[in-house]
Amino acid sequence: MTEDHNYRDKLFTLRDGIKLPAIGLGTYRINNYDILYETMNNALARGYRLFDTASIYGNEEQIGRALRELLPAHNLKREDVFITTKLSPSITNKSVRRAFNRSLTNLGLDYLDMYLIHFPGYAKQNPKGALNKKRREETWLAIVKLYDEGKVNAVGVSNFTLKHLRELTDVMALGPMVNQIEYHPYYVDTEMMQYCLQNNILVQAYNSFGGLSLRNNDLMEDPVVKKIANKHDATRCQVLLAWALQRGVAVIPKSIKPEHMEENISTNLKLTEREMLSLDALSVKNKKYSWDPTHIA
Repeated sequence: MTEDHNYRDKLFTLRDGIKLPAIGLGTYRINNYDILYETMNNALARGYRLFDTASIYGNEEQIGRALRELLPAHNLKREDVFITTKLSPSITNKSVRRAFNRSLTNLGLDYLDMYLIHFPGYAKQNPKGALNKKRREETWLAIVKLYDEGKVNAVGVSNFTLKHLRELTDVMALGPMVNQIEYHPYYVDTEMMQYCLQNNILVQAYNSFGGLSLRNNDLMEDPVVKKIANKHDATRCQVLLAWALQRGVAVIPKSIKPEHMEENISTNLKLTEREMLSLDALSVKNKKYSWDPTHIA
């Protein structure tokens, strides 16, 4: 790549002034401690400062253990990293504080950088039932209370549709600061993106490369993506990350391979407007690879 559009150190500013790294590391399905330790060690060495986990990933305790060893080894302090975790869909509003404290204990932290509601639906509940909306509102109020107490620096949601977001932002004194959703050229919710922009809600993308695997991946094999990558002497992953970042979307690509971690965080190409539009046009595929919240009332 010949461009110099540095994202390694780029920060997004949330509406409460908190700075969130534009590129972070997702940790979904990294549960083996030795692998997780090496992954985080390699990530920190390459400039990653945001680590994304969730209670249902089952690796909070391993991440906390690794942080205790790795931060001093990299001459870093707690405030130098940004740690996000998410509230399990099995938790009701009455158990939010207990779940939050459990995550803090697992991570070995005394505060969180960001706490998200993982999904708009709830375990063992009819997805079409009105109870989902009631529980979302009650859960959100419980999370906002943790924010007001200074236990978490930023609060948000994950996998929320436009309908779910509006239910909170239209009636709550404090609405979500972030919506973490699946976002890539094959799946773009235009109305959602516009709403988030208008309401100063940062979109943070997961599944930036389509499916969970780069093998036999139709988005990665798309001729439009390949053509742009060849033109910029960049990888297809870098093209997809640059597309999201230029749209003002933060990203959390997952990798356990040092070369791929370096590839992702060293993304520095600037796509032309024509290239951006050609990637935007792929959204006609309307292909989702992960959680589908559209059926949740």
